[in-house]
Amino acid sequence: MYQVLARKYRPQTFSELIGQEHVQKTLSNAIGSNRLAHGYIFSGQRGTGKTTVARILARCLNCINGPTAGPCGVCSSCLEITAGNSVDVIEIDAASNRGIDEMREIRENVRYRPARDRYKVFIVDEAHQITKEAFNALLKTLEEPPEWVVFILCTTEPYEIPNTIASRCQHFSFRSVEFAELMNRLKHIAEQEGI
Repeated sequence: MYQVLARKYRPQTFSELIGQEHVQKTLSNAIGSNRLAHGYIFSGQRGTGKTTVARILARCLNCINGPTAGPCGVCSSCLEITAGNSVDVIEIDAASNRGIDEMREIRENVRYRPARDRYKVFIVDEAHQITKEAFNALLKTLEEPPEWVVFILCTTEPYEIPNTIASRCQHFSFRSVEFAELMNRLKHIAEQEGI
């Protein structure tokens, strides 16, 4: 079955990332020293790797060998997260799930331990679209989260996230990838595809 190149060559580990070394190094060190935050904000332009890094972090936390900065990629947890069907890694598109009811549902879901994995990871894409009321509903959970929960808020507009939420999260700014690095990556993909 044909797979879109963007999905086929999406980085699966920190070592495969390009242009975000500052994020990669900081998160790897945090995992290595077991100093994980319960909330992260990943901000930057579209296409800089925010959601990709969120998925990699979820794999690092839930890998059978983990928490580790180098997930194995072959255990059931790694494979399910890569395929996007892990019950303990919940991806939410805040553009279409932005209201208070959805945040209350998350708040209820947080109370229950992960089904199999070590952590229950909530990846909220387009987090700046969440309504003010919905952020308020999420605030209590971010203030006193259970030890098994990690929130990753991905956004292109970090200034839209209320200070009450931002102050309880570690913030990572993703940079635009340098043109030379993009060209090298494109060359690599072209070689792999026989183009």
